[in-house]
Amino acid sequence: MPTSPSVQSPAQSTRQHTILVVEDEPSLATSIAQRLASEGWNARVVGDGATAVQAALQINPDLIIMDIMLPVMDGLEATKRIVTARAVPILMLTARDDEVDKVIGLGAGADDYMTKPFSMRELIARCKALLRRVERAKVIAKNYENEKVLSFGTLVIDPAQRVVTMNDEVIHLTPTEFDLLSTLARKPKSVLTREKLLEEVWDWVDASGTRTVDSHVKALRHKLGADMIRTVHGVGYAFEPPAEGTAQ
Repeated sequence: MPTSPSVQSPAQSTRQHTILVVEDEPSLATSIAQRLASEGWNARVVGDGATAVQAALQINPDLIIMDIMLPVMDGLEATKRIVTARAVPILMLTARDDEVDKVIGLGAGADDYMTKPFSMRELIARCKALLRRVERAKVIAKNYENEKVLSFGTLVIDPAQRVVTMNDEVIHLTPTEFDLLSTLARKPKSVLTREKLLEEVWDWVDASGTRTVDSHVKALRHKLGADMIRTVHGVGYAFEPPAEGTAQ
């Protein structure tokens, strides 16, 4: 498989994360890989979407950094194929600060996004947050394994199985979308601030990612309907159960 040699840190950690970098600009790909290696992570680099799909299945990375504009297969299609086969956090890179592009990227299965150009410091912070979320999700799943199914009439959320159905049909949500929806649904009609959602869902302790919350809410609305999540301008969001159902 045409992947680059691994870029590794001289000091190996006991739990070395493997991160797949999918970027067709050689200089940027190298810079990202070297910065990841300085954190003690194992970075693998590929330059197109089709190879990224193969690499994701073969090396089982802990995280993928995926550019949208790629040869052979674009990052959106590659992301869809990867997350269909295996749940893995994906940080998407976009060249345009366009909200539509970001929502499309999140809808394809990405967990977060960054707009080029970006600082390596911010990239590492986002990667660390996503990796923490994976470990945190395991703890949360354990804590909620005995939680009752959240039933809101046509919408049913099963925290233990991490499955959402609407009108008896399974709705495919990314891990981040599921966590966001279940966090809101556990307190129906209660307003949760963007900062609170960042803390609960993304494990961020500052407000630098509030636009990420907004983009994920838009992606959720696209899948569940615009009326399911209410915007409280200047504050945050509230889950509005379907009219015919209440939590059981």
